[in-house]
Amino acid sequence: MAFEFTDANFQENAIDKGGVVVVDFWAQWCGPCLMVAPIIEEIAEEYKDKVLVGKLNVDHHPETSMKYAIRSIPTLLILKDGEVFDRHVGTISKAALVEKLEAALAA
Repeated sequence: MAFEFTDANFQENAIDKGGVVVVDFWAQWCGPCLMVAPIIEEIAEEYKDKVLVGKLNVDHHPETSMKYAIRSIPTLLILKDGEVFDRHVGTISKAALVEKLEAALAA
């Protein structure tokens, strides 16, 4: 199950934690976000021992969304050791997301 990021826990769990972290910026009203959601859940389960995969609701947590200049959703950020390694805006296939994750893990 994907982790739930908030403005309050983002620094500790996404930045300070280190390693590879995937953050799905989404909202309940966003159709493409709902299309990506099952992929995020699958990746969270399959990579649970290597990567923290989570979601941040932009409506409920605008501070973090503004900090990372999230203007369109869904936006996926792949963080590596607290820095943005990759950014993807829009829907994404599972294969493409796995490719991005593997690149981050190998870097």
